[in-house]
Order: sequence, then structure tokens, then C-alpha cells
Amino acid sequence: MVVSDYLTEIAETAIARVMELAFNELVRRHGRPPGLAAGETGLVVVGYGKLGGIELGYGSDLDMVFLHGIDDPLAETDGPKPLAVDLFYARLARRMIHIFTTRTPAGILYEVDMRLRPHGNSGMMISPMRGFETYQMRNAWTWEHQALVRARAVAGDARVDARFEAVRRRVLTQPRDGERLRAEVVAMREKMRVNLDRGRPGLFDLKQGRGGIVDIEFMVQYLVLRWASQHPELLGWTDNVRLLEGLARCGRLSGEAARQTMDAYRAFRAAYHHNTLQDRATLVADDRLVVERERVRALWIGLMES
Repeated sequence: MVVSDYLTEIAETAIARVMELAFNELVRRHGRPPGLAAGETGLVVVGYGKLGGIELGYGSDLDMVFLHGIDDPLAETDGPKPLAVDLFYARLARRMIHIFTTRTPAGILYEVDMRLRPHGNSGMMISPMRGFETYQMRNAWTWEHQALVRARAVAGDARVDARFEAVRRRVLTQPRDGERLRAEVVAMREKMRVNLDRGRPGLFDLKQGRGGIVDIEFMVQYLVLRWASQHPELLGWTDNVRLLEGLARCGRLSGEAARQTMDAYRAFRAAYHHNTLQDRATLVADDRLVVERERVRALWIGLMES
């Protein structure tokens, strides 16, 4: 966990610097969007997945969504070559991605994954906050709300961050039909397993294998979505270990089950770190981590299939 904390902090520092460079470059050409205080960009970068969950590994890409807080769709920047605000922020997002992914003699800064933005690959590179809220409340799929459990602002303005967090809490604390939610989460997990599990005889896929990392993540996400309306304190953290601790505190998971699952999750992540450093895939010998995998499988059966 300490390794992931440090790797995540490095990434956040890089994101903030990339945002600053790209924003200042566009301001020199087109001026500033209206209503921004000194030092503000009107932008927030939301981290999802391992970035949002403070769980980056060596070589992890960055799952991000860009949101801006300018509500007036007709607003323009104040420079000699003004741009409509939406176009300004679209260019800002593209410039940031370019900086992250340009290949230099030292390699690239980070691979970037933007598929979790509203409407996926067909959606805008950056969304206004109002549009993001409307999408999440009316159109998002359950798996997108699962992803929102692990989402948090990693760079940007405090004012826009506060708006994002308010939207996130409003979405995640909606009362849900427990049985329907469970069925949808299980269906998505099985679809992922069929398409992504690379395990084979003698080898276990740490991430996608039955009883592995993603099974833990999906159980945590299911429980948070199921009970956040009654326990909004669950939304204070985005990493799986502290979410498991919170679920135990509010009585939605036994203390022993939470402890065993946290131990398994740490063991899987440690193995994942070591494999990555050795430039190996996510596969380990099938006789490794057997106890941890069996405990996760048992919890999955009791929680998701009974």
C-alpha cells in the first residue's frame, strides 16, 4: 500500500504540472475563461480506477475524466483571439493528453485512458459539470456508478472539486433495489471474466481470475452502492482497504470477512507489483495464494450468489 501511495502521489504531481503548462499555453493565445479567481483553471481532473483508489502500480495508466465548472455555454475567453469556453476546454484536454503521451527519448509520461468519461469513446473529451451530473443521474449504467465509487478529484480547482464531490455523493446515495443491483454487478463481472481472464492450467490471473483482485473490487462496489444511502460515511474513501474497514464498522460485512479480504487484497497487490517490476504478466503459478483465493471465492458465493 505504501508503494501505491507514493506512485499515486507522483502521478498527481505530474497531472497538476501538466494542467498548469497546458492551461497557461492556451491562456497566452486566447485569454482566460470568465469568472475565474487568480490561480484557478475552472477545471478538475477526476481520477478513476487505480488512480482514484490510490492504488497505482508500476506502469499503471491513468484513468481520468476532465470536468469544467463554467455553466454558461455561450461564454468566451477574454483574449485577443477569444474562444467559446467549451472549445477552450476541449483544446485544453487534448493538449494535456498530448503532453502525457508524447514519446520522448525517455519514453512517455503516462498512458491515458479516457473511456470512463460520459458516453465513453463517443463522448466529449471534457464535460461541463452540469452535463456530467445529468448523465450520471439519468443515463449512466450500473457499472459506471461502480466506477464512481473509486473516483476522486486528483488535480484542479477546489470549487469545481466541491461540485464534483456533491454530484458523486448525490449519485451514490440513491436508494437501490438490492437484488437488481446484485444481478447487474454479477452479470458485468461474468462478462469481464469471460473476455479478460488470461488464466490457464497451471497459471492464475491475479487480476481477473476467480477469487482475485477484481472479484474483491466488485464486491466492495456492490456493498457501497447497496448501503451508501443508509451509510453515507462509506463515501469518505475511495481505496478498497479503507472501504472494507468502513463496511465492517457499519455492520454490512463481518469483521473477520473484512480482515481476510483486506489481507488477500494486499497479498494480490504485492504479487502484482513484483510481477510488473520483473516485466511479467499478471499471471502467477496456480499453487500460489491458494488460501487467499479460496477465501475470496467463498465470500463471493455467500455475498453475490446465495
